Parts: sequence; C-alpha cells; structure tokens
Amino acid sequence: MKENSQRNAVVWRMLIGRVGVARLAAVVAALLFWEVAARYRVDPQFLSPPSRIVLAMPSLFETPGVPAALWTAFWEFGVAFVIAVAIGLPVGLAIGLSQSRQSFMPIVLLLYGMPQIVILPLLVLWLGIGPLSKITFGASHGVFPISIAVVAGVQNIQPILMVAAQSMGARRWQIFRWVIFPHMIPSFFAGMRLGMAGVLLGVLLAELYVSAAGIGYFTLMFTQSFDPSRLLGLIAVLAVMAIALNVALRRAELHFARWRTD
Repeated sequence: MKENSQRNAVVWRMLIGRVGVARLAAVVAALLFWEVAARYRVDPQFLSPPSRIVLAMPSLFETPGVPAALWTAFWEFGVAFVIAVAIGLPVGLAIGLSQSRQSFMPIVLLLYGMPQIVILPLLVLWLGIGPLSKITFGASHGVFPISIAVVAGVQNIQPILMVAAQSMGARRWQIFRWVIFPHMIPSFFAGMRLGMAGVLLGVLLAELYVSAAGIGYFTLMFTQSFDPSRLLGLIAVLAVMAIALNVALRRAELHFARWRTD
C-alpha cells in the first residue's frame, strides 16, 4: 500500500513537471514570436518587442505621477474588491437559502446583464470625480458575479446534509460553518476570481473617463503620444498585479478546501 502511494506521488510529480515545462515553453515561444514580429513586421510606433518594453520600465516608473497612480489604483481596487465581497457574499447566501429565490434571481441576472458603463455618469454626478466614484463603480462590477456564484454553490448542497445537521441540534452558524461554507468554497472562489477581474476593469474604466492623473489618464497619454513601450509596460505591471492576486485567491481556496483532498 505504501509503495503504491509513493509510486502515485512520483507519477503526479512527473505530470506536474511536464505540465509546467509545457507552459513555460508556450510562454517562451509566444514571447519569441512577439519579439520577431514586433522588430521586423510591425511599425514600432504601434507595437514594441518585449525586450524594448523591459528596457522602458525604468523610464515608466520615472515618469512623474505614474508610481502614485499605480498605488492609487491598487488601493482603490483593494477597497472596491473588499466591498464587492462584503455585499456579494451575504446577498448570494440570502438568495440561495431563500425559499423564494426563483423570484429574486431574475432581478439579479437583469442587473448583471445591464451595461454598467451607463451608470458611471450618474456616479460621477452623485459622488464626484474622486476615489469614491471609482471605488463604487469598481465594486458594482464585482458584486453580481460573486452573488451568482454563491447562489450556485448553495444550490449544489444536498438538502439531506442540512436536515442531518439540524436533526443533530446544530445552530445556524454551525450549519453555515460546517455544511454550507465548505460546500460552496469552489463556487465562491470562482466568483471571487471573476469579481476580481470585474472590479479591476471597473476601476480602470472609471479612471479612464473621470481621472486626470490616474492609470487611465496615463494609458490614454501613452496611446496618443505613440509610446507603445511605456504603454505595454504599464499594462504588464497591471497584468502582474492581477496574476498575483489570482494566485493568492487560488492558494486561499486550496487552504480552505484542503479537506476535499485529505
């Protein structure tokens, strides 16, 4: 039995290693293709090769206002994401555990399907052009994916588990802690990853339209000045931030769902 477990562990390590090598090879191939195409096939005013983007990173961070804009965008995104989770989780639980969820879900789906860019002028009118309007607009992009994912996760719980917990005298918070929360973890974290992308998009859109010194402003400035190196460098910084947050959410999911693999 022990030998079989060790053999299976070795096989899994080999598979993971091969998958990692394949991913690395795909990334390297894509970067090489980009480098060659940008140098010999595309006008340098519209696309820069990866090597030139890397060399432009110091000048990007030396551009007056860019470090402050990145920091502002980061904390606005963090606050908006926390608000989205704080609203989306209880709303999803309330709808998912409600007997009349069939009445509320169409409303949530209708609001989710509405183009939210149309409410940005209203938020600017009500909240001004400061961080509050950007945080609110960003949070509005994350609430609905999280709520819908939580509803789906709650609906996947077998009713017999809830009945068994109640029959054993479990209280509501115990039912939530030991029955509802563990079973909705995959859906909840999937919704948070979708919500994270939506929140980041909302914050950047708001800065693009209503900011005179934010990430959106510098994106527009680099575009209009035909400076693809710094523009793509700025996009790369945002992509690294998004990837890091996604990895952090994935690790948190593995931590809370470790009982599934025990």
